[in-house]
Amino acid sequence: MPYQNVSTYFDRSEFACKCGCGFDTVDVSTLSILDLVRRNFGPVYINSGCRCSEHNKAVGGSPNSQHLRGRAADIRVRNASLQEVADWVDREFPNASIGMYNTFIHIDTRTNGPARWDMRN
Repeated sequence: MPYQNVSTYFDRSEFACKCGCGFDTVDVSTLSILDLVRRNFGPVYINSGCRCSEHNKAVGGSPNSQHLRGRAADIRVRNASLQEVADWVDREFPNASIGMYNTFIHIDTRTNGPARWDMRN
C-alpha cells in the first residue's frame, strides 16, 4: 500500500482498523490535535485509531466508542509522560475528551463532550 499522508506527521495507515477491514478515515479535528501533540512533544504512536464495529467489540470497546466514528486515537508519546500530554491537551484543547490508561492516553473530539476519565491503577 502506498504511503498516504493525512497530515503533516501522520500516514493514513497509522489510523487503520487493526482487523484489516480498510476503515481508516480519521476526523480532521482529532488529527489536528494529534499533529500539535507531535509538534510539541515529538513522536506519537497510534495504538488504536479507527475501529469497525466488529473489531471494537472484539477489543472490548464501548458500544458508543468514538473510535467507531474515526474521532478517537489511543496514543503513546515517546518524549513525554501520559500526564504531561493530558495536561497539555486539556489546556490547549479544552473541548477535547481525554481518557487516561496505564500505558496510553485516549483523545477524542466527540460532539457531546468533553469527557474525562482515568482508568489507571
